[in-house]
Amino acid sequence: MKKIGLIAGNRRYPLILAQQAKKDGYSTVVVAIKKNTSFQIRNYSSHIYWIDIYQFNEIFEIFKKESVKDVVMAGQINPFYLFEKKIIEHPNIKNFFKEIEDRRAVTIFGFIAHKLTEEGFNVLDSRVFMREFIPQRGSLTIVQPDFNLWQDIYFGWDLAKMIAVLDIGQTVAVKNRSIVAVEAIEGTDKLILRAAKLAGNGLVIVKVSRPSQDMRFDLPVVGMMTIKNLIKIKAACLAIEAEKTIFLDKEKAVSLAQHKGISIVAL
Repeated sequence: MKKIGLIAGNRRYPLILAQQAKKDGYSTVVVAIKKNTSFQIRNYSSHIYWIDIYQFNEIFEIFKKESVKDVVMAGQINPFYLFEKKIIEHPNIKNFFKEIEDRRAVTIFGFIAHKLTEEGFNVLDSRVFMREFIPQRGSLTIVQPDFNLWQDIYFGWDLAKMIAVLDIGQTVAVKNRSIVAVEAIEGTDKLILRAAKLAGNGLVIVKVSRPSQDMRFDLPVVGMMTIKNLIKIKAACLAIEAEKTIFLDKEKAVSLAQHKGISIVAL
């Protein structure tokens, strides 16, 4: 049986990737992060190793012991660990931070991918096994944006790409060609709720990849939780980047958005 290594972060993305890998006939060796990775990952893994965030050096030995050559990274790690004293003062983490120039997600994940490659592993495109969850260009809903919404979408798109270059975030909230909120460390779901407090309903949420996106890690992800939050704030539209966004529970989420009059487009 073919074997793959999975470094699994939080939420449903790594679960679905592991499930898809199993369907495709792969034996999956999972390195799971304590207090981040869902216990459900056990249902889709042949072997699972639980480590604390400061034990990341053990990943290399785990995969070597399991004769893994191909590795994929999926899911995020709680970004607020960057501010937890117990974690950032651990010797392993201190040494890790000494080797990188800053603590942006792209820097951290990029460094890990580099170290894996140095150790002889092949770090795969994180869209592997996920093709059916990646929207192509076009409207996903029958509900179409009107002229004013398209103006907001394109306005937001350019701004989102600018903040993505700087790795501030990948999502913006726009209304009437005004920038309402910009995603930072808090993530998309909290950005949506924060934007609604500032500008009320009718928001357009635009989520993009980085212009020089490394497809091995930190791809934009949306799903049912995203749609439920958009419904909660009575948003008007969600715009995502075609072929570079993972859309979990796509059929159910799109159907729900359509029922509530929210348009979804992939550009």
